[in-house]
Amino acid sequence: MDGRAKECEEDLKRLRRNRGLCLARADQIGAALRDACGVNDEDTPAQVVDKVSAAVRRHAAALGSEQRLAALTALGLDGPRTRFLRDRQRWLSEQLDRNFRTAQRRIDEGFAELASLLTAANAPTAARSGAAWRTERLRVLLALDQQQPEAFLFRQVVANTAELEEIELAVTLTSSGASGRENDVSVDVFSGGTLVHRRRESQDRIGLALRLPEPLRQGQRHEIALRLRVAEMLPHYVCVPESSCEEFDLTVRFGARLPRSVSLLEKVFQNDVSDDSVTGKPLDPDASGEVRVRFRQLEPGFAYGIRWEGCPQEPR
Repeated sequence: MDGRAKECEEDLKRLRRNRGLCLARADQIGAALRDACGVNDEDTPAQVVDKVSAAVRRHAAALGSEQRLAALTALGLDGPRTRFLRDRQRWLSEQLDRNFRTAQRRIDEGFAELASLLTAANAPTAARSGAAWRTERLRVLLALDQQQPEAFLFRQVVANTAELEEIELAVTLTSSGASGRENDVSVDVFSGGTLVHRRRESQDRIGLALRLPEPLRQGQRHEIALRLRVAEMLPHYVCVPESSCEEFDLTVRFGARLPRSVSLLEKVFQNDVSDDSVTGKPLDPDASGEVRVRFRQLEPGFAYGIRWEGCPQEPR
């Protein structure tokens, strides 16, 4: 185990005291564990705890069944959320049908493996893969109750290089038009850069190059705001990240004219987005005719979003 993983393991051991991670304060989470879970200086205390908890749960899934249960129980993320670690260890020994000392060893084993996984999958993964930047958060507001479908995209990016001057990205609004003309999709930059290049990569995919107001240093964050409009669109909206994306928030406003059904698309193959046999969790629009979904730690190459079916209903 390298030094970073060892420091991360020690942070996990300190967190298991008392009530564990589920009720921990942000200042109780060590620097090594924060780094391994992608925490940044701009995160609120609640976001720090949420990020660390989510990362621990995600990587614990790769552990053996006993080590996974042991690590999560010790941190208060599984089993009884009792105040004292000894009570959680006692519960763990009963679940594993092992004595108390063996349960303790399983916790230590789980922490050692978990620390290695966390540090190996640290946020700089995108940098190691050669990506000049990564998406920390993407927020999309899609309005379908306008004369034309209209989407606002707010993307917070993080530089992975020493001096990032330009960002290349692609945007899609799943236009249903068959003409393939360049002006089928309009793109406006509202803030965060200057559009210096645009090209059509496919019928519904536009490649953009934005020059930033000033170069970003490695690790520096920057937000870009775009607006997209098309004449009409296919009945879905998804994000298919090319590199790491930590969070994707999507709000779709249908307004008074609702589709017959709305379903969640989470980690599906891009070619299956329009496949009726691929079904997800049903979603219900709220009283304003809106659907909101949130995804965390998106895997590159997979689609995340929603799909709707049927003709819209008459206004309620």
